[in-house]
Amino acid sequence: MAIDISEAIHQLIQDRGMSEELILRTIENTILAAYKRQYGNADNAIVRISEEREVSVYAKKKIVDGVYDPVSEIDLEDAQTLHPDADIGDEILIEIDPKEFDRISVQSAKQTAHQSIREIQKDSLYSEYKNKVGEIIIGYYQRERNGTIYVDLGKLEGILPKKYQSPRESYHVNDRIKALIIEVNKTPAGLQVVLSRTHTDFVRAIFELEVPEIYDKTVEIHKLVREPGYRTKLAVYSNRDDVDPVGACVGLKGVRIQAIIKELEGEKIDILKYDPDPRRFIKNALSPAEVRDVITLDEGKHQALAVVSESQLSLAIGKQGLNVRLANRLVDWNIDVKTDAQFEEMDIAAESRRAVSELFGDAEGYEEELSRISELPGVDTLVAQGLREKGIDFIEDFLALSPKELLELKAITAEQLEALHKLIEENVEIVEEDEKAPLPEEALTGAGKVSEDEQVLHEELLPELETYECPECGAHITVDMTSCPNCGIGLSFEYEDE
Repeated sequence: MAIDISEAIHQLIQDRGMSEELILRTIENTILAAYKRQYGNADNAIVRISEEREVSVYAKKKIVDGVYDPVSEIDLEDAQTLHPDADIGDEILIEIDPKEFDRISVQSAKQTAHQSIREIQKDSLYSEYKNKVGEIIIGYYQRERNGTIYVDLGKLEGILPKKYQSPRESYHVNDRIKALIIEVNKTPAGLQVVLSRTHTDFVRAIFELEVPEIYDKTVEIHKLVREPGYRTKLAVYSNRDDVDPVGACVGLKGVRIQAIIKELEGEKIDILKYDPDPRRFIKNALSPAEVRDVITLDEGKHQALAVVSESQLSLAIGKQGLNVRLANRLVDWNIDVKTDAQFEEMDIAAESRRAVSELFGDAEGYEEELSRISELPGVDTLVAQGLREKGIDFIEDFLALSPKELLELKAITAEQLEALHKLIEENVEIVEEDEKAPLPEEALTGAGKVSEDEQVLHEELLPELETYECPECGAHITVDMTSCPNCGIGLSFEYEDE
């Protein structure tokens, strides 16, 4: 007996969004499950669905002389009542009325159908939304639990975790939410679609929606960095000479950028032009600050110095360093921002010497060596900070100081200088270019013999201090020393009453 299921198929297509092919396969599996529950075996069951969507069920049985298995066999006499030409060994199809299935078989079939429909629907939705990862979707606020917002996406429910919510935004029931699909996962509870409003790709997708030139690749985004809720920087360039990439993103009277800022709840956006020249790119990246000049300190390590006027310093650095931090990430360089006055006090020669060392020396070995005083293990941080304030940041700059320049460092005691020299000796390998000419620091630390000229110079530089001879080696010493700079013997001075 055939059953018309065309109306049921149409209803499933409308309600579940399933394809007709999947629905027909589900119906076939459901009837086979009911047949197996009724007769214990479905190997000989055949389900046929006509073009008019009528379902018929048949049992294929073999004609035998003496039936041992009534499910798969039929007696010759019974077979001939159905087909007069039937003979032993033939197989015939006997139509089964599904209404003859008992209640338990029908219930089992219904469970199979429901499970199959859920799995098909899950797979169908998974395929649909998996292809949408990286795209913008619009939903509506449903509820919030433990900081996670559940968003109604129509066919299913998405989640917007707390970590993917902008700190600037707040939502209420039925609020419209535009977000980026970043994950689609299958879970026992169903399909899980994870949304985000903090990813950089979210801003990129919004620009593609609002700026046609970006969508059609006339203008392309070189790189985009973001601190969600606070500031976004993006570098753009044009593939056509007659199209201004920044102007295209801003739009006439700023209409495009204002729409994007509104969607991001007032987050600041800096749009700048990408330049293959790193110096010009760095200058652009520090916008909205006006940069007077950019100096490349170390091209290999991507270290640069940006010089700005005093009035532009706070703007270039940004609140809590946000602007320069985003600029660093955008250009992939380590940018140090200085004012004109600070730049004049700096010793750029030391940076140049390091660059030359990398070009003509062992660059890999140089990178492994300590270069800054603050990098020395166990260094006194106050000493390192005091030297940095004097413009002495690198070890080689400190070692290049003359005795007179060392004495002018009044904020640092002789004991501290001596301790710093010992620390450098223990951690830095000093290569002498000329054995006859000791390094400048050797005149004070005793790494080499003190010449007579150096002793005379030392005496001339210390007119206010009375000089004595070291009882051990005869080198000149002063009352402010705790050890001999030449041989290292400990010193103490005692005064006798006359």
